[in-house]
Amino acid sequence: MLHGSPSPGVAGSELISLLARISDAPPAAAHMAFAERLGYWFSWTDAIALSSVLSAVPSALAPGRSCGFDGEEADFQRVRVALETSIAAGPREPAASPTDFGPHQRHCIAQQKAMQDSIGALRQRLRDALSRRSPALARLAAIDAVMDQTLAAFERSLLGLVPLRLQAHFERMQRAAGDDTRWLEVFHEDMDRVLRAELAHRMLPVQGLLDTLRTHQPT
Repeated sequence: MLHGSPSPGVAGSELISLLARISDAPPAAAHMAFAERLGYWFSWTDAIALSSVLSAVPSALAPGRSCGFDGEEADFQRVRVALETSIAAGPREPAASPTDFGPHQRHCIAQQKAMQDSIGALRQRLRDALSRRSPALARLAAIDAVMDQTLAAFERSLLGLVPLRLQAHFERMQRAAGDDTRWLEVFHEDMDRVLRAELAHRMLPVQGLLDTLRTHQPT
């Protein structure tokens, strides 16, 4: 579970470490800082969009009534708990045999889709809440929207590798175990850990927005 505000990068590092462990490979060394890597991920159109947001004159507050920080905190917790519960429930269909990876693959992809949809909607609601607080926070929300759009495709391509890594792990464990099916319980635990680490990674941006709302509550 997520407890409090994870340090930037911790959740992503946990996911990378878990994927490296199930792949029997050492984690790749980071040769560049995050800010340096952004230069490779941004296209010129992305850079123009970000520059436009940064140089824009703050506008008047967006109309609408805030539900208050308690409501936004409850919204965050509701989404997180629902996704954790769905991960913990495991595959919805039984496997045809111990060698059938299909249900596990569909479970993993379904959880990733649920995370993408639920967290994406939550992130937009938190941006809307920021936009109602002050012009400066509205600009921050706009920057987050540009960053979200810019990095979404890159993140999808990387996280799309998770089911493939889990399948390779499943097949290696199956070959090593022979007729002993107790390995399946270990695999289920590994899959659960990986999906929870992915959830923690995906929640980092919304946790950041929530922390900003917490420190800029109206007086």
